[in-house]
Amino acid sequence: MQVALDDYVWAAGVATDLVNTAPEVWHGEDKLSDLASLVAFADMHSLPVHARPGDLRAVHRLRVTVRDLVDHPDRARLITGATALTSSIGDVTLLTGSARWAVSVRPGATVADSLALACGVGILGVVQSLGVERFRACGAPTCRGAFIDTTRPGRRRYCMPGLCGNRVNVANHRARKLSKAGFFEAP
Repeated sequence: MQVALDDYVWAAGVATDLVNTAPEVWHGEDKLSDLASLVAFADMHSLPVHARPGDLRAVHRLRVTVRDLVDHPDRARLITGATALTSSIGDVTLLTGSARWAVSVRPGATVADSLALACGVGILGVVQSLGVERFRACGAPTCRGAFIDTTRPGRRRYCMPGLCGNRVNVANHRARKLSKAGFFEAP
C-alpha cells in the first residue's frame, strides 16, 4: 500500500472516519467492536486487510491517539504526533512515472499500521496545507464526534453531515413549526 503525500484529503477522511467509530460518538455503540467490523472499515477505505486478532486492540489505541490529536490542535503537537504515527511504518519513495512522493507500508504491516500511516499523512497534510483551525469538534449539540475539515471553503460544521447535520436541520424545522403554531393561536 502506498499513500501519496499530497493525498491528504483522502487520508484526513480516513482519520475522521476512524475517530468517529468510537462508542462516545455513537452513545455507547462501538462501530469497530469486532474483527469483522474492522475488516469492513479497512475495505471501505481501500486499505490492505490483513487483520489479526490483536489488530482490533491496536486500532482502538490508534483511534484514541488520533482523537487526542484532533481534539488538541496545536501545530507542534499535531506535527509531532502525526510524525510518530508514520515514522516506523514505511519508506518515503518517489512514485514510478510521477513527480509525486509517497509513503509505502513495509511488508508484513498490519491494518493498524496502514491506518496509522493514512491518519499521519492526513494530519500532516492538513496542518501544512490548510492549518490547525481545520481540526474541530462536531457542531451538533448531541454529538461528541470530531473531524478534520478538508473542504475548500473550510466551513464544515458536522463530523457526519448526512447524520448530524440532518438531525440539526430536522430539530430546527420542528422548532420553527412549533413556534409558528404557537404564534397564530389565540390567547
